[in-house]
Amino acid sequence: MYAVIRTGGKQYKVEQGQVLDVELLGEPGAEVELTPVLLVDGDSVTAAPEQLGKATVTATVVDSVRDRKINGFTYKNKSNQRRRWGHRQHKSRIRITAIKA
Repeated sequence: MYAVIRTGGKQYKVEQGQVLDVELLGEPGAEVELTPVLLVDGDSVTAAPEQLGKATVTATVVDSVRDRKINGFTYKNKSNQRRRWGHRQHKSRIRITAIKA
């Protein structure tokens, strides 16, 4: 059984026991409930909103991590104006504990 969940403006295909990095959700050890967009159980596919209202995907926040560094550089021509900047996004590493239809 797998589900497609939505969190942080993105969608992920998840199975029970899977570990993945998502946008920041909470402190390590916290239980979170995620919104399923699509649920596939063998041959049956559940995608109707009224059926998905009963479905739940629960996960545990395992750790807080930081994503890879993004380097940026801006400049203005002929004026010796330059600026370097970097950014590392904070993420939560979660483990999918249960998918219930």
